[in-house]
Amino acid sequence: MRCVSSENGAVVVARGLVRRFRDGRQERVALAGVDLDVREGEYVVVHGRSGAGKTTLLNLLGGLDAPTEGTVAIGGTPLAGLDAERLAALRRERVAYVFQTFGLLADLTAAENVEVPLRLRRAPADERDAKVREALELVGLALRARHFPEQLSGGEQQRVAIARALAADVPLLLADEPTSQLDSANSDAIAELLRDLAHTRGTTVVATTHDPIVAASGDRTIELADGRVVV
Repeated sequence: MRCVSSENGAVVVARGLVRRFRDGRQERVALAGVDLDVREGEYVVVHGRSGAGKTTLLNLLGGLDAPTEGTVAIGGTPLAGLDAERLAALRRERVAYVFQTFGLLADLTAAENVEVPLRLRRAPADERDAKVREALELVGLALRARHFPEQLSGGEQQRVAIARALAADVPLLLADEPTSQLDSANSDAIAELLRDLAHTRGTTVVATTHDPIVAASGDRTIELADGRVVV
């Protein structure tokens, strides 16, 4: 399923994003007015130190959280106008996530974890099998398909999480620190894979990182500091 671009050609449009969190009597500002347009097939890297607001921004772009102020639209659809059911459907059909914490299900094998989004979409069994094999091969884990998460290293678990996002085959992929558990060689391979997804499949990719080497792999790099875009 492809996203319909907005009038300016962007798949993702964010305007004036502000996110405040209440911690007791204190208020913390995680984002302080961020604007962002991401075009179809573009690989954008959001770079910044821990606490800069990268994860918060990704959560807002994907509809996992709602902004205190501002708007987000995916494929021309404003997220604020959707009820819970329609928002869940949009996320399922248009957005894939790679989380820092992997989000793998402990009682499922690597292949079964990769298959989850396809089962949620009720894809036919032969399609599921083909997409799972392809995704695991792309991240170099074809021989680990039957292993459970506890039998995999942190880097391997991260690659299973990336494979699950690839298998979903949706228009927008959001990756939060996708190389944080990988060595430099595997980090380069994953960065190249994300770039290839954007350039050959037309997937719109937004990834966060604190690694300047990974940041340099994007078509465009956005620097966040203290919840604001500084570059």
